[in-house]
Amino acid sequence: MAHHAADHAHSHESHPEVGHVVPVRYLVGAGLALLVLTIVTVAVRYVDLGEFNMPLAIGIALVKATIVALIFMHLRWDRPFNLLVLVGSILFVLLLIAFASMDVHQYEPTLFDGNAPDAQATLDANAPGAPVAQVKPTQGGAAN
Repeated sequence: MAHHAADHAHSHESHPEVGHVVPVRYLVGAGLALLVLTIVTVAVRYVDLGEFNMPLAIGIALVKATIVALIFMHLRWDRPFNLLVLVGSILFVLLLIAFASMDVHQYEPTLFDGNAPDAQATLDANAPGAPVAQVKPTQGGAAN
């Protein structure tokens, strides 16, 4: 009897095993939305929209990530601080990408089309017919 009384006392605690029970219609709706958006993403791959393809794919991925975060990660019902942490983390990643992209063209003059010259010399000696390196000229006009 004492064992049942202890179990009964614990059943009225304010700490449920699950933080929030999501209605099944939300889960099914989110799952269907993710499925449809995945099909749209694959379909967009076959449509040539020029430079708009990448922003569109990223936009669809952002919508899908938002659905996952709000419904499956329960952020829709959670404390606002947790959403703030998630959004803040995403902003810091975007900031990191922005700073890294500022440096993209820094080393462009030293890039090679094909193989590096030393590697090509080894290939020419050991594997005639391997592709020939095409060195981009530097800003001074001389090739490396």
